[in-house]
Amino acid sequence: MQVVLAASEAVPFCKTGGLADVAGALARELARMGLRVTLFVPYYRAVRQATASTEPLPGKISVRLGDRTVEARLLRASTGSAEALLVDCPEFYDRAQLYMQGGADYEDNARRFAFFCRAVLEGSRLAGLKPDVFHCHDWQTGLLPVYLRTLYRSDPDLGGAATVFTIHNLAYQGCFAPDSLAGLDLPSDGRVSHFGRVSYLKSGLAFSDVLNTVSPTYAEEIRTPERGLGLDAVLRERGDVLFGVLNGLEVELWDPETDPHLPRRYGRGDFPAGKAACKAALQAEAGLEVRPDVMLVGSVSRLDAQKGVDLALDSLPRILERGAQFVLIGNGDPAMERRASEFARRHPARVHYRADFDEPFAHRVYAAADAFLMPSRFEPCGLGQMIALRYGAVPVSVRTGGLADTIGAEGFSVPQASAEAVGAGLSSCLASFGETDRRPWEERVRAGMGRDFSWRISAERYLGLYAEALKRADDGSPV
Repeated sequence: MQVVLAASEAVPFCKTGGLADVAGALARELARMGLRVTLFVPYYRAVRQATASTEPLPGKISVRLGDRTVEARLLRASTGSAEALLVDCPEFYDRAQLYMQGGADYEDNARRFAFFCRAVLEGSRLAGLKPDVFHCHDWQTGLLPVYLRTLYRSDPDLGGAATVFTIHNLAYQGCFAPDSLAGLDLPSDGRVSHFGRVSYLKSGLAFSDVLNTVSPTYAEEIRTPERGLGLDAVLRERGDVLFGVLNGLEVELWDPETDPHLPRRYGRGDFPAGKAACKAALQAEAGLEVRPDVMLVGSVSRLDAQKGVDLALDSLPRILERGAQFVLIGNGDPAMERRASEFARRHPARVHYRADFDEPFAHRVYAAADAFLMPSRFEPCGLGQMIALRYGAVPVSVRTGGLADTIGAEGFSVPQASAEAVGAGLSSCLASFGETDRRPWEERVRAGMGRDFSWRISAERYLGLYAEALKRADDGSPV
């Protein structure tokens, strides 16, 4: 089977969030399973800086956008086991950031990503690919299924391909004013319009053969008015082809037995001593009192309303009063960053906050933490809780989305996103940590470290979605 993955970001080339982790890891795992996989990513300035070696393909892509033609080169690179084709169009992608600058989206994002969708299709032809499946990720690729079913319907190499569309976060819908879309060759029917605007995400939902989200619970939640963000009716209408596939974790990267960033490595058999050493080292690094008997709560998070960092800060004071410590690393919303900084200043003996994201430090937080706080208001999947479990940090979370699917008796889940509920979860965790008999706590930690979140499980489920999409494309099922 030949699969083309289209994503606006992917590790190891560029990253702003979990989409990049998923796109890169899934491409590599599918290739290891024997599929012919090609990953398309824009050749941003950040990609150029991060990619040591590329090989230009002969020829160029030409796409008509309104009254002019835009050209791009294709550069071949490797993700390890899968091939990547980078769309080199300096006009659209040679910029300081991927999607925005100065806190505002680029004004031409509609055209930048419409062009990317066309470039994936034209690039597939240029590279001599005959894909069985196009796997599209998030709103930036939402027009690809539209173009495939309209402009490329009769194309002998592409027209018969099936499409799978993955929603990583329904909150980002790619909505644009109609007057910004002139010359993009979009259909005029209601499948692309959304409350007077054009939604690239809705377009992908309407025109793809199969849809999925990144956890089973989130797939159910987004069909409701409370979580559907205006698209619940569309998702209910397409409910027969909407699935939830839990993201995997790159277990080679996130492994406390081999992690080069840890002061001491450890596994399930020797985690008490290993985590104690990592905890003492982090406490010293963070300027906190080095004490093995206090519960160290860690959090590695983007700072915004979705992630519930405000709930964490509201719920923590009573836990700190009982002797706990808190280490937070993450950035995002400037107001939330200021609040986290102020919180750390008010509790200098018990709280450390690092705004500049430091990957090795994040690894050390997971290894040192006794508990891992992740109070998201909603969470399509989440990787932090999987990493925490693997590193022996007990998660405290809200029971939503992928958190509900991944955290069982190994953690502490609360039913609602409120400071009171999160505080109660932390209190229960602290009580368990403080028990004189350490065996129940260690059994909880050991059970979490034994969970299998490897990408192979998720990739096998995607193979099932590809088969379903091909079946629907072959029998002419309407989209």
